[in-house]
Amino acid sequence: MSYSLETLKAKIVDFYPEIAKHQLQTSLTFDKEKGEHGVYVIKIQKGKHTLTTFLEKEDADSCIKGKKCVYLGLHIAEFVKNYELEEK
Repeated sequence: MSYSLETLKAKIVDFYPEIAKHQLQTSLTFDKEKGEHGVYVIKIQKGKHTLTTFLEKEDADSCIKGKKCVYLGLHIAEFVKNYELEEK
């Protein structure tokens, strides 16, 4: 399955509205050296807080097809929770 980084990023932002709600800076790259078939590297930042996580190609393919990635969702939710706790 072929798609651009911009298409995948847009799908991720669409699935996880907390990214826009909290104005999280999000970048996406592909690292062909990691994993068996390469991985997508997702970097999320807000102020001094940074989350770097990975999305396997198979999970990215599922995301493009309309299936949320639970693993990624958990990481985003945890990042938002930690950010909000430190900012209070």
